[in-house]
Amino acid sequence: MTIDLKPLSNTSKLLFDVELAPLQGNTFQPTGFPDLGAATYESKEGTCLLVESAQSMANRMEAVCWDEGKQDLVEDLRGLSYVKVNDKKATFLTSSVLEAHRLNSVYIEKSKRSGADFSKVLAEEISWVESRPVNRRAFVDTVMKYDIGSLVHGVFLESIGGRLRLSRALTAFIEADDVRVAASGGVKNDNVRPSKDETSAGTAKEGFGNVPFHRDEFAAKGKIHLYANLDLAQIRGYGLDEAATRLLVLLSLYKLRALLDGNLRLRTRCDFRLVNEEVGATKLDFMLPDLGSLAVAVRASIGSCMKHFAEGGVTVVEFAG
Repeated sequence: MTIDLKPLSNTSKLLFDVELAPLQGNTFQPTGFPDLGAATYESKEGTCLLVESAQSMANRMEAVCWDEGKQDLVEDLRGLSYVKVNDKKATFLTSSVLEAHRLNSVYIEKSKRSGADFSKVLAEEISWVESRPVNRRAFVDTVMKYDIGSLVHGVFLESIGGRLRLSRALTAFIEADDVRVAASGGVKNDNVRPSKDETSAGTAKEGFGNVPFHRDEFAAKGKIHLYANLDLAQIRGYGLDEAATRLLVLLSLYKLRALLDGNLRLRTRCDFRLVNEEVGATKLDFMLPDLGSLAVAVRASIGSCMKHFAEGGVTVVEFAG
């Protein structure tokens, strides 16, 4: 089935508000931040909570595209551009799909391709000159050639130049309304040396002894929302041809649908389900297509965009560190 994107022609942003619920029970564990803990804030809905950040959701939407067993893109997405990083023995290390900073990963920045520093290869193809304005056309074309995911999730090539930046075109995050803390805890039992006496032979800091702990989870009296925002104006603003623009939109929708249909277990105690299986756009007559239809459409789109990618889609570099 051909996916009709014409309903999106006259809108600059495609928005989704997907209601979630805990898979079991009422409580869930949010993301935590160093020196901050859970990110709570006040709104008209009461005390609200950031359950999952935009940066974490970007990484999760990249992860649904990756086959861990084969260390490659999932079958539906084979042919898309990305950078594969091997060590000196040609053993897989990582890829631009897995790295949080994508093309700006230190493992890519400090790698070589055919003996040349890959960062210098990128700089040359981007036509980077410190004293000149950014060649936007060359920048976008180079990113598309080597890592299409960076056009979806953003990239900042600060190792080359402080102005080589692309914002996220696809952003998602999860919030919960009107939350309450559900305090709990437990103890790590030591049946051999239960003593907590710091002067004894086995101390708690060494892993011996009974170690009590506390944990704060949350319950939401209001709704739990997964918000997604696809910036169509940004994608069109790349100035790519119609086929490449269509691919970027379809790939973004594929990532979102694959995440929703897949494993929404964000942490051990944070496992969600969709309240409604059908997902409609906010203030727009557009339904998020099913994953099967998106897979067929993306595969067809990849075939018409091969000229934009490095040969074979995958660029292999060697990390010497």
